[in-house]
Amino acid sequence: MPRPSEQPCEPTGEHESGDLWVEVGDRGPVRIVTVTGELDHDTADDLRTALARPPSAAGIERIVVDLAGLRFCDSTGLNVLLRARLDAQGDGVRLELAGAGPLVVRLLAITGADGVLQVHPDLRTALEAPGEGPAGPAAPPEPR
Repeated sequence: MPRPSEQPCEPTGEHESGDLWVEVGDRGPVRIVTVTGELDHDTADDLRTALARPPSAAGIERIVVDLAGLRFCDSTGLNVLLRARLDAQGDGVRLELAGAGPLVVRLLAITGADGVLQVHPDLRTALEAPGEGPAGPAAPPEPR
């Protein structure tokens, strides 16, 4: 059986706006939302729309937002991710991030969002990570 990271991703939709491109695909019980470009006040609606798709109706247990192609993220983008985490948690689904670059990692650290959003180094690691139960409480941040 192929590993989860080697299975084809079945596309379920795309959204494009200005300098942001969002692709949504389901891979078994994992919804992958791939974000490319710049996430800010002018482009956040496309990500908000993609993340608002009801996961439970499709048998989704986790949502992984792949940020490897994200060049910029401001506070509006961060708020979209945090809101989506709460919405997913309300549906019994975990929302996790993968492949965040140094700028996004720094934004998460400065704001403390890295204490509530699980961040994986890349998509492959996120897909291979064992599920920790749907939408369970985030582990407290490690001391710095």
